[in-house]
Amino acid sequence: MKSIYIKLVTIEDVYTLVKTLLAFDGEVDLESGRYKVDGRSLLGIFSLDLTKPVKLIYHGAKAEELFAHLDRFVVENPEA
Repeated sequence: MKSIYIKLVTIEDVYTLVKTLLAFDGEVDLESGRYKVDGRSLLGIFSLDLTKPVKLIYHGAKAEELFAHLDRFVVENPEA
C-alpha cells in the first residue's frame, strides 16, 4: 500500500484520474477527512470535498508507475 495526495481542480481532472486508474490493477481508495470512496467511482469522487487535496491510496504492485502517470495532480504539501 502506498499513498499520495492529489488535487483535482476540474471535472476533466476527475475523468482523467478515473481513466488512468482503470488502466491499473489493484484497489484504489480516495480519502477526504473521514470519508473514503472507491477511486474508480465518479459518483464517489464527486461526493468528496474537492476544494482540498485528497489522499489517494493504492493497493497494487505498480505504485510508482501509477504515480508517475498522476504526477500533474500530486500535491507535495497538502496542509499548505
